Parts: sequence; structure tokens; C-alpha cells
Amino acid sequence: MTEPRVPRLGVDIVSDVMCPWCIIGWLKFRKVMEHFEGRLDFRVQWHPFELNPDMPAAGEDAAEHVMRKYGISAEQSRANSGKMAGVAAELGFAFNRGPGFRMRNSFDAHRLLTWAGAREEPEQAGPTGVQTALKIALFTAHFTDNRDVGDREVLADVAVSVGLDRDRAAAILASGEFGEMVRTEEAYWADQNITGVPAFIFGGRMLIPGAQDPEVFIRVIEAKVLAAAA
Repeated sequence: MTEPRVPRLGVDIVSDVMCPWCIIGWLKFRKVMEHFEGRLDFRVQWHPFELNPDMPAAGEDAAEHVMRKYGISAEQSRANSGKMAGVAAELGFAFNRGPGFRMRNSFDAHRLLTWAGAREEPEQAGPTGVQTALKIALFTAHFTDNRDVGDREVLADVAVSVGLDRDRAAAILASGEFGEMVRTEEAYWADQNITGVPAFIFGGRMLIPGAQDPEVFIRVIEAKVLAAAA
């Protein structure tokens, strides 16, 4: 007798590499995939969202940006940053947001991520591929290493670090390639009422917004995916 086939669940994650809660949400979701190992196959794809589409190339001081955008004080900004850093640290990720930490324009990063996603095979064996590797490397470059991920040389370096071809990455960055795809995807998710990130969409239809605790994801998957497949 053949063993029953393990159900596969497509997971679309809409996010921005500028979003601290997006890396936190991903680290929490990894625990969900571990929880269902052997019971459910996941296939993860990342999709673009720009928190600040009009961010200039030079970026903006992160603390000043947050205070201006959300109308909060410097003390509140520091408290929020400390909270996020503590949550990330518990999940094994370091936020090194020093005095010179800046928000960056993420459009070119999304173009590279779209390219990386297009290179993956739809039926690949594992839940993640080079697109996820690039996404995590970009999060690390920005939040941990305080590198300018709006700079095309930095972006090419990060692409190489996950095994992508530097010349091809540089050619994409020097052109407008994949720009239209990014804009089309952004418009699509906006039409789906995605107004904040991270946003996790299961099976193309079940939306879970925010960096939820693993238990939230697990309850939804148990009730809406595995129970339905039984």
C-alpha cells in the first residue's frame, strides 16, 4: 500500500523588508511549519508591499520617520523599538538599530525578490527556496547589519550571498526589469484589502494579518485546512 499523500498548503506572505514585524512574523511562522512537519507540506511565496513608496534614495532617520509618521514622541519610539528588539531576540534575530539607523527605499529589493521568486520551481520539494533565503538575507542586512538595502551594490552583494548570480542581479538593478511586476502585485494586494503587513494568506483565500503567535496560525490550519482534508 502507498502512504497517503501529505496535503500541501500554499502560503503567500505580503511584506516589506523595512517592516520589523515582518521578520518577527516569519520567525513565528517557522515554528508553525515545524509543528506540522510530516502532516502538512508548505509552499511559501513572498509578495511586495512598500510601507513608504515615496521614500527618497537617501532614506530617512528611522526614529524621526516613526515619530513623524505615527505622531509619537521620542520616548514612545524608543519604547516601541525596544519591545520589538526583545521579541526578535527571543526568536533568535538581532535588531541593531543604532543612532544612524535609517529607513530605506525598498522598491529595488522587491524587484530582486520578484526575480528570485520567478526562478523557483512551483513543485519544489521544500517549503522555501532562494526567494526566502534572499528575503531573510535582506532583513538581516537591514536590521542586524545596518546596511543600505536601497543601494544597488549592497543589493547585489546580498544576492550573491544566497547563491544568485551577481552579474544578472546587477543587470536587473540597472534596468527597470521586474518593476512592472512589482507594481502589478502591489496593486493586486491593495485590491485584496491588504493595508498592513505582514499578511499571511493560506491557500489563496484565508487571511491572517500581523505577526501572530504560532498558536493562532496552528488553530486556523487545524480547523480550516487539515479538518477539511480529512
